[in-house]
Amino acid sequence: MLMCGCSYPRCKCILPLLLLCAIIFGIIALAGTRWLETTDIDVEDASLWQKCRKVTPLNEEWTCISILGWAWGRATAALMVLGFIFLVICFLLSLVAFCVPQLRLARPIGALLFLAVILQFIALIIYPIMLTQELYSDENTKAETFYVYSWSYGFGWGTVIVMFGAAIAFCCIPMYEDEILGNTKPTYFYTSP
Repeated sequence: MLMCGCSYPRCKCILPLLLLCAIIFGIIALAGTRWLETTDIDVEDASLWQKCRKVTPLNEEWTCISILGWAWGRATAALMVLGFIFLVICFLLSLVAFCVPQLRLARPIGALLFLAVILQFIALIIYPIMLTQELYSDENTKAETFYVYSWSYGFGWGTVIVMFGAAIAFCCIPMYEDEILGNTKPTYFYTSP
């Protein structure tokens, strides 16, 4: 006999795993060295922490300056790190929340995740605007140089998207508390004879 239905108890495992994926994305984004790079040859790149430029295009020597010297750089780094700390706290709380017989922590976890999303969203908007303004006001930048935002910056956006989805799920979970905890009999969408 074939039965198709929704297995709600699996949500107890999926949501902490989703937050674990967001943590991995966040670590890659925070530790990544390539948030921004030049399109042509490898002449210049920037991360959340520093901006580096080759002395000459043919030379292998790089000169780096800290982005944290600017107020926007400190604000961006602080917002990203604070959002990441909230994400780790939510992950730990989600492990605890699904081990207890009631889902009282689900909505507070969702609210904290929404706060982390807002913080990192603001940081990911401030960074390209201010860094691009800083790069094009630099007298050493050539007029024909084009910049692209790279994979580390993309992982930052990936973290925000995964956290946003998890926040929605955590806020909606209390509506299905009995199904998730196994207090009700499963309902099947389809049953074959």
